[in-house]
Amino acid sequence: MATILVYWTGTGNTEALAFSIADGVKQGGGACEVVKVSDADLQKTAAYDKIILGCPAMGAEELENTEFEPFYSALEPLLKGKTVGLFGSYDWGDGEWMRLWQKRAEDAGVSVLDTLIVQSAESGADETIAFGKKFA
Repeated sequence: MATILVYWTGTGNTEALAFSIADGVKQGGGACEVVKVSDADLQKTAAYDKIILGCPAMGAEELENTEFEPFYSALEPLLKGKTVGLFGSYDWGDGEWMRLWQKRAEDAGVSVLDTLIVQSAESGADETIAFGKKFA
């Protein structure tokens, strides 16, 4: 089955990462549907076996709280048995939001295949392609 990638972006950095990751999935021989979280359907997302989720660090290194956090909170219990990847970008801090997000997911019984964080000033193209290929 194909992979779904659901993301939230504020400045476009995470969106650029999303499409580059999807290219990696395709280069690896897979298919990937890319969806903004505002357009994502919870049950449709949960039906995929491979799910990649992307959100940049916001505020004090946390997930975006008006769209992404509510979607992820509803999706998290449905992620058991799925192949899951987490990614995002940041401008400040040291990536703590990703470590907290990964721990939260794993504490909920989610098996996280991999995470990817890219400082927004970097291109991250090689990293995103390689990350995407893991979900092909």
